[in-house]
Amino acid sequence: MMSSFFHHGRLVVAWGAVYLALSIFISETVLHDIDLNIEAYVTLLGFALVGWVLLIAFSHTRRVRLLAGTVNAATLANRQRRQIEIPFEAGEAFDMIDAAIRELPGVTAVDSARDSLQVRAKVERTDLYGGNASAGAALARLSTWRNQIRATITPNGDAAGSVTLICEPEDPAWIDWFLVDQGSNLENADAIVRAITRRIAERRRLETQAVRESATEKELTVARLNLLHAQVEPHFLYNTLASAQVLTRTDPARADAMLGNLIQYLRHSLPRTEDAPSTLGEELERARAYLDILAIRMGPRLALQVDVPDDLRRLVFPPMMLQTLVENAIKHGLEPKPGGGTVWILARAIDNAAAVTVADDGRGFSLETAGTGIGLRNVRERLRLGYGSMASFAIVANFPSGVAATITVPLALQGAGVRT
Repeated sequence: MMSSFFHHGRLVVAWGAVYLALSIFISETVLHDIDLNIEAYVTLLGFALVGWVLLIAFSHTRRVRLLAGTVNAATLANRQRRQIEIPFEAGEAFDMIDAAIRELPGVTAVDSARDSLQVRAKVERTDLYGGNASAGAALARLSTWRNQIRATITPNGDAAGSVTLICEPEDPAWIDWFLVDQGSNLENADAIVRAITRRIAERRRLETQAVRESATEKELTVARLNLLHAQVEPHFLYNTLASAQVLTRTDPARADAMLGNLIQYLRHSLPRTEDAPSTLGEELERARAYLDILAIRMGPRLALQVDVPDDLRRLVFPPMMLQTLVENAIKHGLEPKPGGGTVWILARAIDNAAAVTVADDGRGFSLETAGTGIGLRNVRERLRLGYGSMASFAIVANFPSGVAATITVPLALQGAGVRT
């Protein structure tokens, strides 16, 4: 309240002093020899001038309150100064402040010197009252109409820059006693600060996104390495070759079948090119080759039932995931069970997703058959990295015994071009 009172009083005193001086000068020179009683006219014009100046000051105060939300000596001033700390090196800080100034409405000339880290600009004030002949337009005639901006960047170490920003009328400082800027320099200063804040936030967001993408890429790389390690398990390969070696002497036909299945399995297990997709049909062929080998080794202790519709065999499916579930069913479910059992591979389309299940009637969840869980963690992690929330993995007890593991992925068919 006191700030606005002082501001209004200053304008009234300044204009009153000028008016009084002019009145005395005119009465003593031009009208000195003329016998006229002009005191009443002088007084009336003086009151009119005071009223006009107060209306201009009131308009200025109201606009400042709208812009800043508060009225004090700092917000009412025609000349605004800001000190902005930018957490980037001076060159980047210069680019930010230069771009922010160039985007201001009404900028007519920008003179930037990168070597000296200085930016100067002229800014034309927009007509707040639309240029009409209203009383509001008349009130604005005692307002400044052109402003200037000066920004100087001071290096603050290798990773920071300090910006001194000055927004002021183009006129000299003494003019502030007579003219107001209708809050235009306050508006320009705040606009530049907002622009710098937005650019810093955007830069931080991009940096955070880059770090997140880098971490995700690292996780994907680890997952790919785990996948390569899992594609051909050494113990399985050694056991298969040892069994084939024994069968060549006792049952050559079964040895030939085992080696044929091994070749088929290895063909589908060769590392793919970077990010090359696989299909459920290809993964099913790999799993069947693996199970056919085990069927020769386990004999009647292993049975297989597959129920996968032909149209779902073109389903885009992550490589080696089906194989991981099948290996778990054999290793932790059927091999420890004296009488063996059955492995089921099922696939169903549900709305816009496909559910692929590997189930067994083996030992089920128990401490004796529990493994390290690395394979299942790898499945979950790869699904998260590849699909986000659009895929899921669930493992539950099967009835009356065994385990059922289900992978649900978006229903995308290879060659279809779109999801169905």
